[in-house]
Amino acid sequence: MPYYRVVGEVPRKRHVQFRRPDGGLYAEELMGEEGFSSDSSLLYHRHLPTAIIKAEAVTPTAETRLEPNLPLSPRHFRTQELAGAGDLVTGRVLLAGNGDVRLSYATTDQPSELYRNSMGDECVYVQSGRVRFESTYGAIEAGEGDYLVVPTGTIHRWVPDGPVNVLAIEASGHIRPPKRYLSQYGQLLEHAPYCERDLRGPAEPLIVEGEEVPVLVRTRGGLTRLVYRDHPFDVVGWDGYLYPFAFNINDFEPIVKRTHAPPPVHQTFEGPGFVVCSFCPRPLDYHPEAIPIPYNHHNVDSDEFMFYVGGDYSARKGSGIDVGSISLHPAGFTHGPQPGAVEAVIRAVAEGVTTTNEMAVMVDTFRPLDLGQGALSCEDAGYAWTWAR
Repeated sequence: MPYYRVVGEVPRKRHVQFRRPDGGLYAEELMGEEGFSSDSSLLYHRHLPTAIIKAEAVTPTAETRLEPNLPLSPRHFRTQELAGAGDLVTGRVLLAGNGDVRLSYATTDQPSELYRNSMGDECVYVQSGRVRFESTYGAIEAGEGDYLVVPTGTIHRWVPDGPVNVLAIEASGHIRPPKRYLSQYGQLLEHAPYCERDLRGPAEPLIVEGEEVPVLVRTRGGLTRLVYRDHPFDVVGWDGYLYPFAFNINDFEPIVKRTHAPPPVHQTFEGPGFVVCSFCPRPLDYHPEAIPIPYNHHNVDSDEFMFYVGGDYSARKGSGIDVGSISLHPAGFTHGPQPGAVEAVIRAVAEGVTTTNEMAVMVDTFRPLDLGQGALSCEDAGYAWTWAR
């Protein structure tokens, strides 16, 4: 995270005695990235965060197989056809992935058990509904359009308020704002499309009583369920630069040019081997002879995974793309507007249309994406040929 926060009670200096009302010491837990040479936070627990009383291996119930995108083809997946099962952790349906990132979809109204992903950060986009994110750092209320970025190793759970649909981006490392948006000291710069005021972190501690509390833990070796002697939500205070936060896509400030700008202007986060972009409503390109629609393009180094979350997709008219669709345009394939879309938008501008209202979340990966069984189960098999109609 680019800025420092304090939540709850902390002592004046780090690593000094900090005592409970009964005279006992609070237990420190330092959460640190990259061998404690990068961002960290220091948490103060009422109980020992190391006190486990049981551990058992867990057999995954979700389908985890991935298949190469062969024959090479653009794809269209209809998430509206995916049935909900489980919760926002165990109910994730794997759509695509590689060694850097896994992309899953989940729809549910059930609360999850406590969970810790020790393989990498997660970025969960809430397509619809409301959910309370609870963690050792505190709680965050989230709703439609929110990205929730969860640091590696954070014990947390998801408590929906009714049905909720999400796209889960699971990284193999850390998810951060793009470096070009940050000063050398970590402040978001004036040219960045969002600022620190747009980011929502936990505002107060979350204390939950409990004993013999199970936590599902994902590591590179598989799944384990650890049982903690005391409830992990016992942190009275913490400070640092590392914590979960929410950012709403409606707070992204689009960068506009006189002619059409390429996808990097929409970049929101970056992770190891991938970027996340937000396509938001914005003024149309305003050069008098502009073509205010994406040109045919071939991103030779990446696969483009686009989740259409709201608005009207004039550039894709006739393709079958609609809200809830996901398109996958792999490296090796040139893609762009559907036939007739360019002239249609030029006519619309001539008739007074000045803005676009489309909204989408895009993940570009720098290694090929393989396909999950969830994606293949809801594929529109005719999508690849829609440019030739």
